[in-house]
Amino acid sequence: MKKSRRFFITGTVQPVFFNRFIKDNADNLKIVGFVRALEDGRIEIFIEGNTDAVAQMTQICKRGPPHSQFRNVEEKEERYQGFTDFKVLRI
Repeated sequence: MKKSRRFFITGTVQPVFFNRFIKDNADNLKIVGFVRALEDGRIEIFIEGNTDAVAQMTQICKRGPPHSQFRNVEEKEERYQGFTDFKVLRI
């Protein structure tokens, strides 16, 4: 079964390292979607994949890499979009 989730993260991260961390984990779990920094300073992550992989990736998104400091993580279920790969987007 396919599942989708969106996260909005507020906190302090090193953008290049954080994006690579999220993308590498997504690729390893065969997760598709995207990560991007928003103009308001938050980070948005959208993930899709099978239920077990999304559950694992959810924990990774909530935890982040070492040295990241999250103040808030908003999480919500989304409708499946049908992405084909995982991308780091630039605004």
